[in-house]
Amino acid sequence: MDNENTYEDIHGELLTYRDENRAAKSKKFFQAEKGGYGEGDKFLGIQVPILRKVARKYKKISLDEAEKLLKSEYHEERLLAVFILAEIFKKSDGETQEKIFNLYLKNTKHINNWDIVDSSAPQIVGAFVQNEDRRILYNLARSKNLWERRISIIATYHLIKQNDFEDALEISKILLNDGEDLIHKAVGWMLREIGNRDIAAEERFLKKHYKKMPRTMLRYAIEKFPEDRRKKYLSGEI
Repeated sequence: MDNENTYEDIHGELLTYRDENRAAKSKKFFQAEKGGYGEGDKFLGIQVPILRKVARKYKKISLDEAEKLLKSEYHEERLLAVFILAEIFKKSDGETQEKIFNLYLKNTKHINNWDIVDSSAPQIVGAFVQNEDRRILYNLARSKNLWERRISIIATYHLIKQNDFEDALEISKILLNDGEDLIHKAVGWMLREIGNRDIAAEERFLKKHYKKMPRTMLRYAIEKFPEDRRKKYLSGEI
C-alpha cells in the first residue's frame, strides 16, 4: 500500500466536488434531520460515481489513512472509506484481510447508514467469516445498535451468493421481531436473494414464520413471487 497519499489529500480533492444543493437533498434522503435514523449526519453532496472514481485513485492508501476517512464527520467520506477498504480487502492476503475486518468492527459506530453498511458488510464481514468463526454475526444481530444489526444480516449476502443459506436464515429468525423498518427491509431482501437461488429454501422459512413477520419484511421477501402466490402469503392463506 502507498503511504504517500493521506486523508488530507483525499479530503481536499473531495471538497472540489462539493455541491450544497445535493447535500441538502442527501440530508433529507438519509433522514439526517432530528429524529431520523441518520440524525446529525453531514454531507458534501457528492454523487456515488464520483466517489467510486476517487476510490479507484486512492485504493492503495494505508489502512491508517483509510480509518481516518471512516471516522470523518462527512457521510461521503465514510462511504468512500468502505469502498476503499473493500477494494483493498479483495486484493489482499489473509493477514491484511484480518486487519481490515478488525478495523471495520472496531469502527461500526461510523458505519452508520444503510448505504455504508450495504456497500461493505458483504465484501468485508461476509467474505472474512466465510472460512472463519461466524459467531460475530450473531453477536451483531443481537446488538442494540441498528447498524450493527443491519451489518449482521447484510453480511450474509456474501454467503448467500455461495449458496450457503444457514446463517442468513438463523439471523433472520433473530431479527423477526426487530422494531426497525430498515431491518425489516434488509431481512426481506436477504430472504428474497435466497429464493432467487433456492425457492424451496425460502418457502420453508416463510411457511414457518410469515404470519408473524413484519409486513414490510414479508413484502420484500415475496416481491418476485407470482402474483397469486404473493396474494396468498399477504392474506395468510398459505
